[in-house]
Amino acid sequence: MKKALIIGAGPAGLTAAYELLTKARDIEVVVFEESDCFGGISKTVNYKGNRMDMGGHRFFSKIPEVNEWWDNMLPMQGAPTYDDIVLKREMPVHKGGPDPEKEDRVMLTRHRVSRILFDTKFYDYPISLKPETFKNFGVLTTLKVGFSYLGSMFHKLPEDNLENFYINCFGRKLYSMFFEYYTENLWGRHPSEIDASWGAQRTKGLSIMGILKDFFGKLFKVKNRKVNTSLIEEFKYPKLGPGQLWDVTAAEVEKLGGTIIKNAKVTRVHKNANNVLTSLTYEKDGQELTMEGDYFISSMPVKDLVGGMNDVPAEPARIAKGLPYRDYMTLGVLVPKINLVNKTNIKTINNIVPDCWVYVQDRNVKLGRFQIYNNWSPYMIKDLEHTVWIGLEYFVNEGDEYWNMTEEEFAKIGVSEMVKLGLIDSPDVVLDVHMEKVKKAYPAYFDTYDEMDKLIEYLSGIENLYCVGRNGQHRYNNIDHSMVTSFEAVKNIISGTKDKKNIWSVNTEQEYHETSNNEDEKNQAEVD
Repeated sequence: MKKALIIGAGPAGLTAAYELLTKARDIEVVVFEESDCFGGISKTVNYKGNRMDMGGHRFFSKIPEVNEWWDNMLPMQGAPTYDDIVLKREMPVHKGGPDPEKEDRVMLTRHRVSRILFDTKFYDYPISLKPETFKNFGVLTTLKVGFSYLGSMFHKLPEDNLENFYINCFGRKLYSMFFEYYTENLWGRHPSEIDASWGAQRTKGLSIMGILKDFFGKLFKVKNRKVNTSLIEEFKYPKLGPGQLWDVTAAEVEKLGGTIIKNAKVTRVHKNANNVLTSLTYEKDGQELTMEGDYFISSMPVKDLVGGMNDVPAEPARIAKGLPYRDYMTLGVLVPKINLVNKTNIKTINNIVPDCWVYVQDRNVKLGRFQIYNNWSPYMIKDLEHTVWIGLEYFVNEGDEYWNMTEEEFAKIGVSEMVKLGLIDSPDVVLDVHMEKVKKAYPAYFDTYDEMDKLIEYLSGIENLYCVGRNGQHRYNNIDHSMVTSFEAVKNIISGTKDKKNIWSVNTEQEYHETSNNEDEKNQAEVD
């Protein structure tokens, strides 16, 4: 029996393991996970009964295969959630689905509310054309935004960096208000230094014209209008956070006979003279161990993969070594309430603002975004009726001033910025805090990234190596696209296909897996 060695038990790695075990019964599967939990950056941390979603993950996909996969692992709710019951809030339920009040293995349908906090006012994310938006702007700013956008329509800039890409899409005024500082805070680089492909990938089809189309589509109730994923109003979400999906998947992998080795850090992969991988070396419990394999599926950072590989030519070694990342820290803060006033028509427990996450556009704070876990799922919070559980998100570099802070030091800064933004009145109201760090959360699009094609060519030439997922491909994929890279890798293994273009092409084209001649698939990408 042949053996597949999978590096990483995040979305891509566990998807690959499950797909191999269900579609290729003659392949032994072994998964190596560096940490003691599953999900990678999609993990859920349980701190004293309050759960933290690392990064904020809404589950929405236009890819039928992904939706079917999710439904298999976590069936859609068949009865209302606790907060919907209390608030008498209407949400879709699926006949025969599990009751979230009685069962844990269930996917919920949740309202998508995500806004920007700018100059103490709320704006939709992405920017909408509601009267409230123009009221917040005032007449003068509205005129400046309008003329700025008109200018960008007639004088297109070369899209050789992210700054020009955003200006072409939204105009210079909106760019300076809502994109420039946040992007620089996220990446630690000015948008003019970042490759435009990141923006093109993350905002596919989104522009002022796209927002206008969506606005008038809603206004006139256009049927079968195509909706950009950034504009959807509902999404799926696991009852106990995104990590629950990967906990369930890991259990299914083991039930099918797969092996998962936790706390196992892969340090080296070994090639023979024919440029074929033969084995990998990993560290566990202070020991260095080696395992041979026939197929190698890697979701580990491509920088580390190449760095741990023998006989790599100088050029791909240099490119891999120079690939940058942005790391991530979050501070969970438990408070009795927050001061933000709910002026929406969405009912919530204790009338807190309904946002899942809020983008912070304030040049006086380091805070990039905060989540309100109460709104992701009522089951994320130990005491939903009396507390609000907030996640403050900071974008940092491993080893920098923030990364090296103690929890106490980090909490002092985070809580003080909550006061500065008016979220709470005083540090004295804070009931508890908890700090989490995530390495290499965001593969970055600068430095040697513009030479990525050369590295892809080298890696694709290693016959039995398949690079999947966000870090495995150094591409800022969503969960669904990370999963699709694994779908494609498994298809190649089973069919014996040597060409890796299908794996590396996922999420590089706007229409990839988003349109189909098949009517059933087509409807997945549209809403009434």
